[in-house]
Amino acid sequence: QVQLVESGGDLVQPGGSLRLSCAASGIIFSIYHMGWYRQAPRKQRELVATIGSGGSTNYADSVKGRFTISRDNAKNTVYLQMNTLKAEDTAVCYCNARRTVAGQPRDYWGQGTQVTVSS
Repeated sequence: QVQLVESGGDLVQPGGSLRLSCAASGIIFSIYHMGWYRQAPRKQRELVATIGSGGSTNYADSVKGRFTISRDNAKNTVYLQMNTLKAEDTAVCYCNARRTVAGQPRDYWGQGTQVTVSS
């Protein structure tokens, strides 16, 4: 069975930092495109950052320069380093694993971890 388990969410003050981790099992991790998404209160789930199997990265404009996504294939883990956090970053953050087969994407999701940025 596929399992994605996020950890690292916490309450942090504006300007602070947090590092999220997502440990994957049940997939050949190295061939999956990994990503972080988040859902803020009363908003739709949005893409935060992605990292391809080859290491290429993409970021939402709102987090560019502040967040860094990385992966450790030996540990089957993807990370999201979040710096200079803002109140607007408050959200449930979800780990995503995607594999495209015959042009069709297949997604797996973690259960989410809460990030709260507040004074």
